[in-house]
This record gives sequence, structure tokens and C-alpha cells, in this order.
Amino acid sequence: MTNPERAADPAARHISRRWPVVSGISAMMLAALLGLVVVVRANGAALEVDAEWMSEIIEHRMTVWEVPSLFMNTLGGGLFGVFVVPLVIILVLVLIKRPWAAGYYLGATVLSAVGVQLLKQVFGRARPEDILVTSDFGSFPSGHVANAATMAVCLAIIFPRLWVVLAGAVYTIVMLLSRTYLGAHWLTDTIGGLLLGAGVAIVLWAPVAAKLDGERALAARRRLERQRKRQKTLTS
Repeated sequence: MTNPERAADPAARHISRRWPVVSGISAMMLAALLGLVVVVRANGAALEVDAEWMSEIIEHRMTVWEVPSLFMNTLGGGLFGVFVVPLVIILVLVLIKRPWAAGYYLGATVLSAVGVQLLKQVFGRARPEDILVTSDFGSFPSGHVANAATMAVCLAIIFPRLWVVLAGAVYTIVMLLSRTYLGAHWLTDTIGGLLLGAGVAIVLWAPVAAKLDGERALAARRRLERQRKRQKTLTS
């Protein structure tokens, strides 16, 4: 059996396309609404929660926190974060014979990045003044956090293991904290990026849920067959 959809669990084949789409679109709409609140209510300036959070960050800045924050800045953005990391993940998925997963991850990554740039241009929010790194135009939403959230949700869907979920959650939270620590974003920018990245990953998952589940089932069968062959070889 090589058809991923036929190999999928019945629950995955008959999964409602509505709740993933509705929840994902809701998350993206919340991100856009948050940006609208910033622009209309605060006229692009910092909200009270942003100002208070940034004040705490500046007060507690230390070299010991700056180094890992700069590492996260490189890991989650620029050519390395936008191209190298996604391409490595996609290549690994292809090599382990998960083409649908690779295509899903590629589509989510691209759509998330496009969404970030679109909202940046629409809202045009200024970055904090106490920024420690050089960044492009537009503070809302955070592209680094959107990338992290997209990757975390996609990998949790492709590899539904508790440790993958926890690792993705930790990575996203650390990225969020590092962006505000460096003064590259206001707190609401990072929340907007998280909502957008997660929303995109969930929306794109719905149409290919059965195929992803089927690929996972076929991969498990291939591993089991290899184990049986090795056992036969050892006992023969």
C-alpha cells in the first residue's frame, strides 16, 4: 500500500475540515485585529502593556542574556532562519520519504513569511527605540516569532510526539522573549507573530491531514519491516 490517504487512520480521513480552518483563520484574524488595535487606538505607539514589558526588559538587561538572545536572532531570521533552516527540514523530510510533509512545511513557511511582510506593510509600526540589533522596516508582527510558531506547529503535526510539542513550545517562547529582550519588537508584536504563524500552519494542515497521517503510518510500517528483516538476518 503506497497511497498515503488509504493508509491514514479513519479518524484522519474523516477529520472535519471546518474546525482546523476556523481555528486557524481565527488566529490569523486575531493577529490582524491586534495590529489594528495598535494602529488605531495607540496610533502605532506602544500600548501600556508594551511599555511596561519593555521597561522591565531594559531594567534587567545583562550580558549573560544578551548572548543567547543574539544567537536566537541569527537562528530565527536573516538568510539562515528564513532559508537554511527550512530547507534543511524539508530535505530531511524528503530523505525519510515524507514528501507530503515536506510540501506542507514548505507551503506553511512561505505563506507565513508572506503574511508577516503583508502585515508589516499594512500597519507600519515603528520598532522600539532601545533596539540592540539592526532590523528591517515594520515592527508588527514579529517575523522571527511567526517563523518559530509555524515550525513548531508544523513539526508537532508531522511528528505528533510529546517531546516535539514541548520542544516547539519552548523554542517559540524563547524566541518571543529574545525578540523583546533585544528591543527588536514590542510584546504585542511577538504575540501577533505567534498567532499568525500558528494560524497558517493549522489552516494548511486541514486539507492534507489524511495524507500526512497516511505517510506517517507507511513510514512506521517501513521501519517495522526493516526491523523484522534485521532480526531474520541475525537469527539466520
